[in-house]
Amino acid sequence: MESIVRLASTGEPPIVAETAAARWRRALPLACVSAVALACAIAILVYGNPAPFGSQGFWIIAQSRLVSLGTIALVAVSQGLATVIFHTATANRILTPSILGFDALYVLMQTALVYVFGTAAVHLEGIPKIVIQSALMVLFATLLYGWLFSGRLANLHLLLLVGVVLGIGFGSVSMFMQRTLTPSEFDVLSARLFGSIGRGNPDYLPIAAALVLIVLGIVWARRRTYDVVALGKDTAIGLGVDYRSEVIGILVMVSVLVSVSATMVGPMTFYGFLVATLAYQFSRGDGHAEVIPMAIAIGLATLLLATFVLKHVFAAGGLVTVIIEFGGGLLFLTVLLRKGLR
Repeated sequence: MESIVRLASTGEPPIVAETAAARWRRALPLACVSAVALACAIAILVYGNPAPFGSQGFWIIAQSRLVSLGTIALVAVSQGLATVIFHTATANRILTPSILGFDALYVLMQTALVYVFGTAAVHLEGIPKIVIQSALMVLFATLLYGWLFSGRLANLHLLLLVGVVLGIGFGSVSMFMQRTLTPSEFDVLSARLFGSIGRGNPDYLPIAAALVLIVLGIVWARRRTYDVVALGKDTAIGLGVDYRSEVIGILVMVSVLVSVSATMVGPMTFYGFLVATLAYQFSRGDGHAEVIPMAIAIGLATLLLATFVLKHVFAAGGLVTVIIEFGGGLLFLTVLLRKGLR
């Protein structure tokens, strides 16, 4: 039998319980993607290691590669989770968190740092700088959302419009400062703005991991509430959900995740869109309990596979984020042309 039907004694409609086979079919896509991600992670750790397997030198090299794996994992979870819950808040699967100006703000902060300190900005790397940078991005988002949602005419469309305008303004200020930099200062800035998996700071990994895990725990605990929020403002309010508070909370968590990702590897505009769109296609259901694990697994699999292939097959490890962004941009245009702004 495909299912077991249990009649409710209280007169409620029959409750259909899934069989083991049905549950396995539902979990099969996630298991396959997770297996690919695990295989790629193991390959990155052991492939091309010149030391004999099991020797002290082998484990020293493998340990150094764990930093890259940790960076990849944090970026994949941050981008995938941020985009999925951002789509929940906006009720639009075309938009990405970058529309709120986060990437432009990151570029502005890096440009201002080089503009003020010149080439000496290279020596300012460290945990205090990273923490201050992330805190400024989160503070900016919190103040912006709190202000825009506190008024009588507050709505999400106004927030998105303000985000676009601020992004353009931040970009213009950044461009002005970049034009005044010397060639050596511009080289320093370019290295900061170019996304790179190898940029991960091992000292920042524990802090970033703690932030991402806290946000992931909050989202997972409220996944059923977010299922209701995804139904739209009127429906969510009618079902007793505090829609405004939930949306503000989602956007603040998005800012935390995006700041972690940008701090780790730099701006990535379309990677989250790529991961979320593929998760919607491969998930067996539309609920956050199905989409979030699939988005994380696909994010890990795509980034790990791209890292391994480009580094060990084409010897072009520095192009990982470029290729990912290129693929995400093509997918964005494809979805936009096929479905429109919905």
